[in-house]
Amino acid sequence: MLYYLFKYLDKLDFPGARMFQYISFRSSLAIITSLLIGLFIGRRIIDYLRYKQIGETVRDLGLEGQMQKKGTPTMGGIIILISLLVPTLLFCDLKNVYVILMIITTVWLGLIGFVDDYIKVFKKDKQGLQGKFKVLGQITLGIIVGLTFYFSPQTVVREKTATPAVHLQMRNAVNPNEAMFKPTNIARDYKTTSTTIPFVKNHEFRYSRLIGFMGQYAKDWYWLVMVVVIIVIVTAVSNGANITDGLDGLASGTSAIIGTTLGILAYVSGNLIYANYLNIMYLPNTGELVVFISAFIGATVGFLWYNTYPAQVFMGDTGSLALGGIIGVFAILIRKELLIPLLCGIFLAENLSVMIQVAYFKYTKKKYGEGRRIFKMAPLHHHYQMKGYPEAKIVTRFWIIGIMLAILTIVTLKIR
Repeated sequence: MLYYLFKYLDKLDFPGARMFQYISFRSSLAIITSLLIGLFIGRRIIDYLRYKQIGETVRDLGLEGQMQKKGTPTMGGIIILISLLVPTLLFCDLKNVYVILMIITTVWLGLIGFVDDYIKVFKKDKQGLQGKFKVLGQITLGIIVGLTFYFSPQTVVREKTATPAVHLQMRNAVNPNEAMFKPTNIARDYKTTSTTIPFVKNHEFRYSRLIGFMGQYAKDWYWLVMVVVIIVIVTAVSNGANITDGLDGLASGTSAIIGTTLGILAYVSGNLIYANYLNIMYLPNTGELVVFISAFIGATVGFLWYNTYPAQVFMGDTGSLALGGIIGVFAILIRKELLIPLLCGIFLAENLSVMIQVAYFKYTKKKYGEGRRIFKMAPLHHHYQMKGYPEAKIVTRFWIIGIMLAILTIVTLKIR
């Protein structure tokens, strides 16, 4: 909203109004605003949740300090959602299709998580929202994003034929038709199924190859593959974030690290000079996502103020489902979803630890008559708790690993 106000004031030569046209300036405002909103409303929302006795119910698993968390306010993901959405509405270009999709993702998955928490807290049903309804919600989101990819004129890639110098000539020329370059150097925007794949020379993989047997029809139906990919990613990352949300500050801190990395990837993908230098796809219009992810970073850090050990509030599914979904959809929009297993390695390890534990337990029970375990307890962070590690140390070390994975993710852009 402020973006449009200052865009209008810029036409009137209002001093300083042009600053709002710079993504870097609006991103700085977004991260500061979201952080301040989180700090300001966090205490008030926590007090309200405590007043309404909306607290966490804890099942005694024999973990150190676990029962002390009983009654801690939950559904604190509301703090993250408000802190994220307000700066987005203030500083983003709301006509940008990528921003619209991220707002839809945030609100949609936030509502699903809210309903899940509501059933758990007020209906006293520990199972929460039935899984089939969660999956239905994720499928619906996948269809929305997939159809938008297919039909929107903004979701394009710009070919690499033109150099930054050529674009600079075009922009500075009084009459672009008279600029000193050949027409063949003019970049063309086009639809493609390509996404970024690490360790490959051209860093590109086309989803249409997965349905290449359809011949000429593959290009018309690739969005179905995109829908399936989106559903799988949103489900996997959401569940990963949900499972990781088991120690104070673990999910929120890890999400902030992942968000920072996604912001860097979005910036270089939406900047012609950096995209050409790194030899990656240049995605017009994605630069606006940097403003959104800046608000995301500020929101998670602001929530971390109250969620760090000992936590004064838990995010619940209201926060964890939204965080995972935002990360997954954001990576898809900047066509970096194949980097998720590396970037979201913490989420992946937590997910795998549960899957391995359950599968091995069932296998050994069938073979030996009694179930055996690989980990002392799953998910992985509880395994280290059972080994006697302090909660704060586990969280800090997971953060350090998350930072290392984030650096490796960025480095993959130059490794071929």
